Amino acid sequence: MRNFLGLEEEYTLYEKAKAVIIPVPLEQTTSYIQGTRRGPEAIIEASAYVELFDEELDTEIYQVGIHTMPPLLFDAHIEDDFNMITEQVSALLKDHKFPVALGGEHSISLPIVRAFLSHYEKISVLQLDAHADLRDHYENSRFSHACVLRRIYELTDSVEQVGIRSLSREEAEFAAERNCRISYAHTLHQDGFSDAIIDRLEDPLFITIDLDYFDPAVIPATGTPEPGGLFWPETVEFLKRVFTQRKVVGFDVVELSPINGMVHPDFTAAKLIYKLLGYHFSDR
Repeated sequence: MRNFLGLEEEYTLYEKAKAVIIPVPLEQTTSYIQGTRRGPEAIIEASAYVELFDEELDTEIYQVGIHTMPPLLFDAHIEDDFNMITEQVSALLKDHKFPVALGGEHSISLPIVRAFLSHYEKISVLQLDAHADLRDHYENSRFSHACVLRRIYELTDSVEQVGIRSLSREEAEFAAERNCRISYAHTLHQDGFSDAIIDRLEDPLFITIDLDYFDPAVIPATGTPEPGGLFWPETVEFLKRVFTQRKVVGFDVVELSPINGMVHPDFTAAKLIYKLLGYHFSDR
């Protein structure tokens, strides 16, 4: 697998790199369209065609150094796999790297959050997603992608869910009981991204982006594409504000299920990652 952005070696050396890309091709609980295990490779392949100069930021942010790890290998025992993910991310944090994980299914966010909690006293989580992912069990698993935010709520109450437009009655009842902070997609279409969303976020902040947050017109290549999603301009503007006003310590991008012959979802995911790295490092 080539490195993210297809960079020359001097910009990819681990010792000098400030950011580290972690391909996490875990796929064990996908419930509709399969293929998330191919997501990291597709993003990295597409990233070689992303322009390195960012016209908005007037910079080539790759020069801070971006190292790409080899893909993690899994043994189909999900709790053991989760432990490996936690250990890998924890090692990066100890080395003062900025981790960016590429999924794989959304369940990988749980062991990643565990890693941050081994490094920080507390962690807040911003979720961009079509689905609430608040089920307690799904298809006989507590660690399904459909349960990931429910499990994260067991680790931290500081969670902000944005773009949601699909949830079960069970999830709606849990959200009401826990006073979950959910900005539904229909409200965002009507009112935009309010300052209150960012005001509620706490530091340090981890961001998890399930690509089905975007409307299928932008990202059709997901396991469960939901109509009525958000689009590129308002999303990157919102995330720019988040990175400017909060201490973001890492993020993941998950649930890309590549479609043969259709490259724009892969490219969009790669461009999003580079854009967010730009927002993080441009003032540093």
